[in-house]
Amino acid sequence: MADYTFYTNPMSRGQIARWALHEVGADYEQVLVDWQDKPAAFLDANPMGKVPTIVHHAADGDRVVTEAAAICLYLAEMHPEASLLPNEAETASYLRWTFFASGPIEQCITSRALKFEPSPDQEMMAGWGSFERTMTTLDRFLASRTSDRPWICGERFTMADVYLGSSVDWGMTFGILPPKESFVAYAERIQARPAYKAAKAVDNELIERMRK
Repeated sequence: MADYTFYTNPMSRGQIARWALHEVGADYEQVLVDWQDKPAAFLDANPMGKVPTIVHHAADGDRVVTEAAAICLYLAEMHPEASLLPNEAETASYLRWTFFASGPIEQCITSRALKFEPSPDQEMMAGWGSFERTMTTLDRFLASRTSDRPWICGERFTMADVYLGSSVDWGMTFGILPPKESFVAYAERIQARPAYKAAKAVDNELIERMRK
Protein backbone atom coordinates (compact mmCIF):
# COMPACT_ATOMS: atom_id res chain seq x y z
CA MET A 1 0.00 0.00 0.00
CA ALA A 2 1.18 3.50 -0.80
CA ASP A 3 1.86 5.88 2.08
CA TYR A 4 -0.98 8.15 0.98
CA THR A 5 -4.33 7.78 -0.72
CA PHE A 6 -5.00 10.95 -2.67
CA TYR A 7 -8.59 11.76 -3.59
CA THR A 8 -8.68 14.30 -6.36
CA ASN A 9 -10.10 15.54 -9.61
CA PRO A 10 -7.68 17.13 -12.08
CA MET A 11 -10.05 20.05 -12.65
CA SER A 12 -9.95 21.17 -9.03
CA ARG A 13 -7.77 22.42 -6.19
CA GLY A 14 -6.45 18.88 -6.17
CA GLN A 15 -3.73 20.25 -8.43
CA ILE A 16 -2.32 22.10 -5.42
CA ALA A 17 -2.06 18.93 -3.33
CA ARG A 18 -0.55 16.93 -6.20
CA TRP A 19 2.19 19.51 -6.59
CA ALA A 20 2.85 19.33 -2.84
CA LEU A 21 2.98 15.52 -3.00
CA HIS A 22 5.55 15.73 -5.78
CA GLU A 23 7.62 18.36 -3.98
CA VAL A 24 8.08 16.06 -0.98
CA GLY A 25 8.50 12.92 -3.11
CA ALA A 26 5.55 11.19 -1.44
CA ASP A 27 4.48 7.68 -2.34
CA TYR A 28 0.79 8.06 -3.18
CA GLU A 29 -2.08 6.32 -4.89
CA GLN A 30 -4.62 8.56 -6.56
CA VAL A 31 -8.36 7.99 -6.55
CA LEU A 32 -10.14 10.11 -9.13
CA VAL A 33 -13.42 11.50 -7.85
CA ASP A 34 -16.36 11.72 -10.24
CA TRP A 35 -18.52 14.65 -9.13
CA GLN A 36 -21.69 12.68 -9.90
CA ASP A 37 -20.60 9.39 -8.32
CA LYS A 38 -18.35 9.98 -5.34
CA PRO A 39 -16.75 6.84 -3.82
CA ALA A 40 -18.12 5.75 -0.44
CA ALA A 41 -14.60 5.54 1.01
CA PHE A 42 -14.02 9.14 -0.01
CA LEU A 43 -17.23 10.36 1.63
CA ASP A 44 -16.34 8.39 4.77
CA ALA A 45 -13.01 10.20 4.88
CA ASN A 46 -14.46 13.60 4.04
CA PRO A 47 -18.25 13.98 4.39
CA MET A 48 -17.94 17.41 2.75
CA GLY A 49 -17.28 15.52 -0.47
CA LYS A 50 -14.57 18.02 -1.42
CA VAL A 51 -11.20 17.45 -3.00
CA PRO A 52 -8.36 17.39 -2.35
CA THR A 53 -8.40 14.93 0.51
CA ILE A 54 -5.50 12.74 1.56
CA VAL A 55 -5.42 9.73 3.85
CA HIS A 56 -2.00 9.16 5.37
CA HIS A 57 -1.55 5.49 6.17
CA ALA A 58 0.74 6.10 9.13
CA ALA A 59 2.11 3.49 11.50
CA ASP A 60 -0.36 4.55 14.20
CA GLY A 61 -3.35 4.40 11.87
CA ASP A 62 -4.96 6.38 9.08
CA ARG A 63 -4.92 10.15 9.29
CA VAL A 64 -7.27 12.21 7.15
CA VAL A 65 -6.25 15.68 6.04
CA THR A 66 -8.56 17.98 4.08
CA GLU A 67 -8.21 21.58 2.87
CA ALA A 68 -5.42 22.26 0.40
CA ALA A 69 -3.44 24.58 2.68
CA ALA A 70 -3.55 22.06 5.54
CA ILE A 71 -2.47 19.27 3.19
CA CYS A 72 0.51 21.31 2.03
CA LEU A 73 1.67 22.14 5.54
CA TYR A 74 1.07 18.58 6.75
CA LEU A 75 3.17 17.10 3.97
CA ALA A 76 6.02 19.47 4.75
CA GLU A 77 5.88 18.34 8.39
CA MET A 78 5.76 14.64 7.49
CA HIS A 79 8.67 14.94 5.06
CA PRO A 80 11.30 17.15 6.71
CA GLU A 81 13.89 15.61 4.39
CA ALA A 82 12.36 17.65 1.56
CA SER A 83 13.55 20.84 3.33
CA LEU A 84 10.30 22.71 2.74
CA LEU A 85 9.74 23.71 6.37
CA PRO A 86 10.75 27.15 7.64
CA ASN A 87 13.45 27.81 10.16
CA GLU A 88 12.64 30.00 13.14
CA ALA A 89 13.41 33.25 11.33
CA GLU A 90 11.28 32.20 8.34
CA THR A 91 8.23 30.98 10.25
CA ALA A 92 6.40 34.32 10.38
CA SER A 93 6.49 34.79 6.61
CA TYR A 94 5.77 31.11 6.02
CA LEU A 95 2.59 31.17 8.08
CA ARG A 96 1.50 34.69 7.19
CA TRP A 97 1.52 34.25 3.43
CA THR A 98 0.19 30.69 3.42
CA PHE A 99 -2.86 31.83 5.35
CA PHE A 100 -3.11 35.10 3.43
CA ALA A 101 -3.45 32.91 0.33
CA SER A 102 -5.99 30.55 1.93
CA GLY A 103 -7.97 33.47 3.35
CA PRO A 104 -8.06 36.83 1.57
CA ILE A 105 -6.71 35.66 -1.80
CA GLU A 106 -8.96 32.59 -1.98
CA GLN A 107 -11.99 34.64 -0.97
CA CYS A 108 -11.37 37.58 -3.25
CA ILE A 109 -10.69 35.35 -6.27
CA THR A 110 -13.86 33.37 -5.59
CA SER A 111 -15.96 36.50 -5.11
CA ARG A 112 -14.62 38.00 -8.33
CA ALA A 113 -15.28 34.77 -10.25
CA LEU A 114 -18.83 34.63 -8.90
CA LYS A 115 -19.30 38.32 -9.68
CA PHE A 116 -19.93 39.26 -6.07
CA GLU A 117 -18.17 42.31 -4.71
CA PRO A 118 -18.80 43.66 -1.23
CA SER A 119 -19.99 47.24 -1.11
CA PRO A 120 -17.77 49.73 0.73
CA ASP A 121 -19.87 49.40 3.88
CA GLN A 122 -19.59 45.59 3.71
CA GLU A 123 -15.80 45.50 3.38
CA MET A 124 -15.31 45.55 7.14
CA MET A 125 -17.23 42.25 7.38
CA ALA A 126 -15.45 40.65 4.42
CA GLY A 127 -12.29 38.80 5.41
CA TRP A 128 -10.47 40.12 2.36
CA GLY A 129 -11.72 43.70 2.51
CA SER A 130 -11.78 44.22 -1.23
CA PHE A 131 -10.23 42.70 -4.35
CA GLU A 132 -8.14 45.82 -4.94
CA ARG A 133 -6.80 45.92 -1.39
CA THR A 134 -5.83 42.25 -1.55
CA MET A 135 -4.11 42.63 -4.91
CA THR A 136 -2.23 45.71 -3.75
CA THR A 137 -1.00 43.88 -0.65
CA LEU A 138 0.13 40.85 -2.65
CA ASP A 139 1.78 43.01 -5.31
CA ARG A 140 3.67 45.01 -2.71
CA PHE A 141 5.00 41.82 -1.13
CA LEU A 142 5.96 40.01 -4.34
CA ALA A 143 7.54 43.17 -5.76
CA SER A 144 9.81 43.21 -2.70
CA ARG A 145 11.30 39.85 -3.67
CA THR A 146 14.78 40.16 -5.18
CA SER A 147 16.98 37.97 -7.36
CA ASP A 148 18.82 36.66 -4.30
CA ARG A 149 15.65 36.40 -2.18
CA PRO A 150 13.00 35.31 -4.70
CA TRP A 151 10.78 33.20 -2.46
CA ILE A 152 8.30 33.88 0.32
CA CYS A 153 10.83 33.12 3.05
CA GLY A 154 13.76 34.65 1.19
CA GLU A 155 16.46 32.53 -0.40
CA ARG A 156 14.73 29.16 0.07
CA PHE A 157 11.67 27.73 -1.62
CA THR A 158 9.29 26.39 1.05
CA MET A 159 5.86 24.81 1.13
CA ALA A 160 4.38 28.29 1.51
CA ASP A 161 5.43 28.90 -2.10
CA VAL A 162 3.46 25.85 -3.22
CA TYR A 163 0.25 27.22 -1.79
CA LEU A 164 0.66 30.91 -2.57
CA GLY A 165 2.21 30.00 -5.92
CA SER A 166 -0.80 27.87 -6.81
CA SER A 167 -3.12 30.78 -6.03
CA VAL A 168 -1.17 33.16 -8.26
CA ASP A 169 -0.79 30.58 -11.01
CA TRP A 170 -4.51 29.70 -11.04
CA GLY A 171 -5.68 33.28 -10.78
CA MET A 172 -3.53 34.41 -13.69
CA THR A 173 -4.34 31.39 -15.86
CA PHE A 174 -8.04 32.19 -15.65
CA GLY A 175 -7.57 35.94 -16.00
CA ILE A 176 -8.85 36.82 -12.54
CA LEU A 177 -5.57 38.13 -11.15
CA PRO A 178 -4.23 41.13 -13.06
CA PRO A 179 -0.97 40.52 -14.97
CA LYS A 180 1.11 42.67 -12.65
CA GLU A 181 4.85 42.43 -13.23
CA SER A 182 5.45 40.95 -9.77
CA PHE A 183 2.77 38.29 -10.29
CA VAL A 184 4.11 37.27 -13.69
CA ALA A 185 7.69 37.00 -12.42
CA TYR A 186 6.66 34.91 -9.42
CA ALA A 187 4.50 32.64 -11.58
CA GLU A 188 7.41 32.05 -13.92
CA ARG A 189 9.64 31.08 -11.01
CA ILE A 190 7.23 28.51 -9.65
CA GLN A 191 6.45 27.11 -13.10
CA ALA A 192 10.16 26.31 -13.50
CA ARG A 193 10.08 23.91 -10.53
CA PRO A 194 10.59 20.28 -11.65
CA ALA A 195 7.92 19.06 -9.21
CA TYR A 196 5.45 21.64 -10.53
CA LYS A 197 6.08 20.46 -14.09
CA ALA A 198 5.73 16.79 -13.14
CA ALA A 199 2.49 17.32 -11.23
CA LYS A 200 0.98 19.52 -13.96
CA ALA A 201 1.85 16.91 -16.58
CA VAL A 202 -0.15 14.30 -14.68
CA ASP A 203 -3.18 16.53 -14.25
CA ASN A 204 -3.06 17.86 -17.81
CA GLU A 205 -3.01 14.32 -19.19
CA LEU A 206 -5.99 13.38 -17.02
CA ILE A 207 -7.91 16.45 -18.19
CA GLU A 208 -7.25 15.54 -21.82
CA ARG A 209 -8.59 12.04 -21.22
CA MET A 210 -11.72 13.43 -19.59
CA ARG A 211 -12.40 15.66 -22.60
CA LYS A 212 -12.27 12.84 -25.14
